Amino acid sequence: MKKTIKKHLKIHIRTGDRVKILAGKHRNEEGTILKVFPKTYRAVVEGMNIVARHIKPSAQHPKGAIHKEPAPIHISNLMLIDPVSGAPTRVGRKHNEVGTLQRYAKKTGNFIQNV
Repeated sequence: MKKTIKKHLKIHIRTGDRVKILAGKHRNEEGTILKVFPKTYRAVVEGMNIVARHIKPSAQHPKGAIHKEPAPIHISNLMLIDPVSGAPTRVGRKHNEVGTLQRYAKKTGNFIQNV
């Protein structure tokens, strides 16, 4: 039998980060990360990729309802916006003065503060 190796990729964005969308219907738009799903390598961006969910009739909604909510976007389609310069940048990891591993913007070299 063939063994399958599950590879977990490192995620360059976190909840609260401001990102630019690189592909899809909302290309070149910016938003804030609401939630990150590391196992599926996806993230929910505020106000982007809105889908309609149908709710069955219940006591609260006797006729049922249509609820609109943002759906997850693949993380490869997102790029972090540098908080200092405001430009999209790639993200790297290096040790800071204290010796802990921290994210930094490759375009400017500035460390990205955790939200």
